[in-house]
Amino acid sequence: MGIKKFKPTTPGQRGMTGYSFEEITKSTPERSLIMPRRKSGGRNMYGRVTVRHRGGGHQRQIRIVDFKREKYGIPARVAAIEYDPNRTARLALLFYADGEKRYIIAPLDLRVGDSVISGPQAEVRPGNSLPIANIPLGTLVHNVELNEGRGGQLVRAAGGAAQLLAKEGDYAQVRMPSGEVRLVRQNCYATIGQVGNLEHSNIKLGKAGRKRHLGIRPTVRGTAMSPRDHPHGGGEGRQPIGMPSPKSPWGKPTLGYKTRRNKKTDKFIVRRRGKKR
Repeated sequence: MGIKKFKPTTPGQRGMTGYSFEEITKSTPERSLIMPRRKSGGRNMYGRVTVRHRGGGHQRQIRIVDFKREKYGIPARVAAIEYDPNRTARLALLFYADGEKRYIIAPLDLRVGDSVISGPQAEVRPGNSLPIANIPLGTLVHNVELNEGRGGQLVRAAGGAAQLLAKEGDYAQVRMPSGEVRLVRQNCYATIGQVGNLEHSNIKLGKAGRKRHLGIRPTVRGTAMSPRDHPHGGGEGRQPIGMPSPKSPWGKPTLGYKTRRNKKTDKFIVRRRGKKR
């Protein structure tokens, strides 16, 4: 995939980059695999804003993606590589031998015309899905299940890849893209290969309008507000954030404050992310 640069005929285009879409082979989605997307604007059932800075954006349709890959032993042919506005990765449209059509996340080096299959007897090739117990150590995988039969939940973003490090008993050690090493049951399925669209992290939006197209509304600095609206607000002139730590609009610590409360899964984390290896 290539990155396209724009000629700076306007200030917003100076430094703006975009996709060249050279890997896309089909411009319209499969009609049987789409559904309407309802927008909430960050509001809950009572109409109150529970997630700030959301609203607007270009109209989209949801692509129904097969994260479970439960059609075991049935080969499928890659019919097209498509763009998905709802995620950073590309989608691969599969035509199964029994006539069914499904979308999967397109891994790197998967081309139109390739054959993929899922199941315990599948080969270790990009796009094939098989249990972690049948995957050799050191293999790069994505779309990793946390619970058997639930479908892939981990490593689904563009350029993501997890590495299988070790196997012991019923569990395997998998290193996530963040550096975290986690225990995953060997019965869980994973897809071979790295997620495509590697250049996504190099895209520069260049102007505020492209952010609005994504459905993201403006974010206002706390120091620019009044003291009744934000703990950082108020004062004559510019003031430092102050001690002991930066605060959210509701007075809770932020910028490094740990918010993880799910202690039930702590036993599955072998090494935390961000620590030196």
